[in-house]
This record gives sequence, structure tokens and C-alpha cells, in this order.
Amino acid sequence: MVGSPFPFKFLLPNSTIPRHRRTLLTDEKLEYLRAVQCLQRLPPITAFTEVKSRFDDFQAVHVNLTDRVHLVGQFLPWHRWFLGVFESALRKECGYEGANPYWDWTKDSKNFQTFLESPVFHPTLGFGSSAIASPAVPNPLTVEDGPFASYNLSYGPNGVISNHRLMRALNSTLLPYLSAAMVRNTTMQPTYELFRTELEGRPVTPLIKIHDAGHRIIGGDMADTYSSPGDPLFYLHHTNLDRIWDFWQRVDPQQRMYEISGRSTVDPPYEDVTLDFPLDMDKLARQVRIADVMNIEGGVLCYRYV
Repeated sequence: MVGSPFPFKFLLPNSTIPRHRRTLLTDEKLEYLRAVQCLQRLPPITAFTEVKSRFDDFQAVHVNLTDRVHLVGQFLPWHRWFLGVFESALRKECGYEGANPYWDWTKDSKNFQTFLESPVFHPTLGFGSSAIASPAVPNPLTVEDGPFASYNLSYGPNGVISNHRLMRALNSTLLPYLSAAMVRNTTMQPTYELFRTELEGRPVTPLIKIHDAGHRIIGGDMADTYSSPGDPLFYLHHTNLDRIWDFWQRVDPQQRMYEISGRSTVDPPYEDVTLDFPLDMDKLARQVRIADVMNIEGGVLCYRYV
């Protein structure tokens, strides 16, 4: 099998000493998948139409808030808190003892065959294999194996209610946008404003960047800005983006750890975000400020990437 196991994000216990493991072992992979499946069986706590599980709660909240948390300064802080709340649900409600794993897709982007052989697509230890987009098969196809093949989602593209099985269509043309060189270019940006726009990509930038490439290369449900959390790969991709942001912050922590900028709304009248800007999670969790999530080893968060 080409590629590496899902890298790991350590939780810091009260002693702030991380556990000494760099990658998920087989049992840890299965435990994470089991916990996600557990969320898919638990009853919802939100009141959104057609939501049928705790897993659906997260997709529905993302659908409802998409236009308020993309293409804006709070894009990265909001998703960091969203990931933290998801991880908390896995741990508190499903007995998971680990942290959100991340997918460093640069390890799998050498060529398309390497990408197809990534451990994330393993049918038993990963998230299931995927259809390949081509002129003959341009539309997404259902995922036929893996732990999520039989799960029915409640929302489809653009957040439209659509009861359907998980769909993907891998797109080889996007591999160059997930290279180590693309990540280096992102982390070389000198200010948060330049960093966040370089990371997020279209339509703020003329070309695809690592955020939108990671969504579109999977295709299907993952490719939709609104409903992408319906694919569990969403959480691995966004945790990796969070890792890249944390790396950028720690290059110059005195300047960058609490550096924030950008408009707070897509449409005018515009106001710049500040550290006091609230991050809304609907019924998923309490509202916190951007300042509370800027340092992953302080505030309301407590973890470290390795």
C-alpha cells in the first residue's frame, strides 16, 4: 500500500504532555471509524428539516452557516471550532479516546495511482474506495464499499434536501494543487490576510488552492461547499488545513498567534472581523470568540499537531 497511515493530532491532557504516537495504528483507525458510525446512529439535537442523526447535525449546521463562514476572515477560526466540537461529540457521546486525524494529501499527490492507493480509501481501514471521474463517467457515483457505503445523507449539493448514499468522483486533474510546493507557497505568505486567501482559493483567488482542491478532487458530496461535511473525509481534510494554519502561526507566534483580519460578511456593508467576533455553532455548541480558538494549546482548545 503506497502512502502513510493517517497522521495523528495529539490531545494534551492536564499535564500538557502529548502521547508519543505519530500515526494511527490499525486499532486507532478502526476506533475512529467506529466513533463516526456511532454519531451516524445517535438521534439529532438540532431541528433542521430531515436531519436524522448527530452526524447529520454537523452537516446541517454547515449548510445553514456556509454563506457566513466562507470567503470571510472567520473562515479558519470557525472551522477550527467546528472541528473541535465534532471531536468533542466523538469523545463524549461515542467513547472515542483519540483526536481528529488529519490527511496530509501531499504524501499521496505524486501521481494519480499513488493517490488512489492512499490509506484513506482502504475499504476496511479507511473511508472506502471511490469512483473516478472521466469523460465516460462525468457524474459522481455512490461509494460501494467501506464503513460509510450504506449511510444515507439528508442533504445534497447547495444544501438541498436529498436522501441519497454518499457519492464521490475522484478528479486527477487537481493533484498539482495538493503538492508540497502548494503548501509551501501558502505558508510563505507574510500576513494572515494573504495566508487565508491563498489557502481558501476560489472565488477569492483566480486559481484553485489547497482548500478547494481538497474538496474537488474527491468530488461528489465533498465537492459541494454547503453539504461537504456529509463525507467523513471532510474532517480529515479540514483538520489538515487547520494543521497548516497552526504551522504558519508558529513560524512567528508573537506576531501571528492572534493575528486576524478580513471582512466578516460576503455582502456589504462590510465590517472587519476582530478577536471578539463570535463563532456561531447553532445548537452544536456554545458561542465562543475568535480569540478563544486562535491558540490550539489554550483557550477552549487543547491539542498539538505532530
